[in-house]
Amino acid sequence: MTDIPADAAHAHVPDIGLGLGLPLAHGVGSRHDLPLSPFYAYAGAFAALLISFLALGLLWSSSRFRGDLSGRPLPAALQRAADAPATRTALRLLGAVAALVFLLHLLLGPDDPDRNPAPGALYVLLWVGLVPASLLLGPVWRLLNPLRALHALHPPRNPRPLPAAVGIRPAALGLLLFTWLELVAPDNTSTTTLLIAAAVPTGVLLIGAARYGDRWFAHADPFEVYSSLLARLSPLGRRADGRLVLRSPFHGLDATPQTPGLVATVCVLLGSTAYDGLSDNPRWITTLQTSPLDPTLTATLGLLAAVALVAACYGLCAGALRLMNRALTTPLTSFAHSLLPIALGYLVAHYFSLFVTEGPRTVMMAGGSDNALAPAPFLGPGGLATLQVAAIVTGHVLGVVAAHDRSVRLFPPDRAVAGQLPLFALMIAYTLGGIGLLIA
Repeated sequence: MTDIPADAAHAHVPDIGLGLGLPLAHGVGSRHDLPLSPFYAYAGAFAALLISFLALGLLWSSSRFRGDLSGRPLPAALQRAADAPATRTALRLLGAVAALVFLLHLLLGPDDPDRNPAPGALYVLLWVGLVPASLLLGPVWRLLNPLRALHALHPPRNPRPLPAAVGIRPAALGLLLFTWLELVAPDNTSTTTLLIAAAVPTGVLLIGAARYGDRWFAHADPFEVYSSLLARLSPLGRRADGRLVLRSPFHGLDATPQTPGLVATVCVLLGSTAYDGLSDNPRWITTLQTSPLDPTLTATLGLLAAVALVAACYGLCAGALRLMNRALTTPLTSFAHSLLPIALGYLVAHYFSLFVTEGPRTVMMAGGSDNALAPAPFLGPGGLATLQVAAIVTGHVLGVVAAHDRSVRLFPPDRAVAGQLPLFALMIAYTLGGIGLLIA
């Protein structure tokens, strides 16, 4: 999502019929407006990863992360307040009211994203806003989810058990469909499109909850799974005994359940942000405009290809890990948690500018301001470029640390460092590719 000039954004989008309209211009810069030397960006990223890898290999010989067994308990009074039925009810009502306001704006507001806050509420306040909210407060969407409130009005008496093989695969599919809506679908800010996009998944989720109970949301609601995975990096967490604790984000990350669909979900997050960067590349825009295929079909194939490429690279890495340690029976899920900080880094790099400019504008429109203007970015092009590259590199360094700790736990001591080489190579490739999409 790029901070390209408004007139350029307006010119590109209608010509090909894709992407968000002018009010929601994406938040990642490209070479022509980010004054960043490719050499220094690549060299700095590679040096940071290499130094981290060597330091961990020399100084970190045993696993230090304890997952959901770790954490400093918060005061009991604070936990009682957080877990009180009144608190949970108030949050659920807050989510329901927000959903109702969103729906009313869709039904009664103008079909113009310059004057209707509904598109910004979905694409900015919810999709992007869940990142800082989940990092600071934990899995907040589980508490705010209006579909849980609606389901609670008439829960099934005898819900069926949810097959373990389902995992979070439905949520991975839901996230892929949402990113298609955001990045590819034509007229994705029109009220008709948004009403359909809200009604269809709502029906699917409520039907599933009627069959399997409210546990269905934790497996199938894309925003709930998205928020819960990001919350693994929050300093707030729950120990295995249910206590609310403060802990290192690495411990929460280590406790990420190795559930079916985890790899698919993370690959969707990584692949969709990669396509987001590609979609603003002039060469890709030219491809869309000159392709013999329909532009929407071409963009859809591009999005799917980006996700498939990320997944294929990780699959090759997992296969190499399996060859190096035959006792490692679940290489795909054993290290999937180390991709979460990388996904977070990409999300920050691609959406930070969008959130700090379009977020306030959406709130002003919801408060009644007509034709509210987005505030001027408080970071110049150089500062934005530095933040974006730093976010990507930091995410990969955190991923290297998480992967190293898991490696020394699963591999014999004499092969622990060598066993990380496939992951290290993968993270270098992801890093350089991510930076390349920023500055290309």
